[in-house]
Amino acid sequence: MAKKAAYYGVILALAMICSYIEMLIPLNIGIPEAKLGLANIAALYIIYKNGYLPALAINTSRILLTTLLFGNVITLFYSLVGGTLAVTVMFLISKSNWFSPVGSSIAGAVFHNLGQILVAVFIIGSKAVLYLIPMLTLVAVITGLLIGIAACYLLKRIKIASA
Repeated sequence: MAKKAAYYGVILALAMICSYIEMLIPLNIGIPEAKLGLANIAALYIIYKNGYLPALAINTSRILLTTLLFGNVITLFYSLVGGTLAVTVMFLISKSNWFSPVGSSIAGAVFHNLGQILVAVFIIGSKAVLYLIPMLTLVAVITGLLIGIAACYLLKRIKIASA
């Protein structure tokens, strides 16, 4: 039990560090709230090594803790919906023999953005933000590709005992 807690604690800490580093990297490409999604490396790793529930728990914990430390209540809703949708889609795709972790990552990035757009439509009460979907999808494909490649590398190279 202690080994499992330590294992998940290390992965959670690494995901939080990735979130913090991402906040320090200015990604000024003219699209509001576009991010790299570095913490999804940890989510993908856990999905492929330990499954859906641990990945969802770690991702939700990361979102709650990083929002408490660096965010606000509004960002919490965006992040929880986007993160939950991303982890769920990545897990479902991981069960397919058609896609690698790179495909899972791209799909997770796209659905993360779609989830956040849905929250924006709900909070703002206007469909005006839907115009962001094509631009955010393009960014999601690029960042999802890069994050997926990084996750593939880690999945092949890191030899930690899974919990």
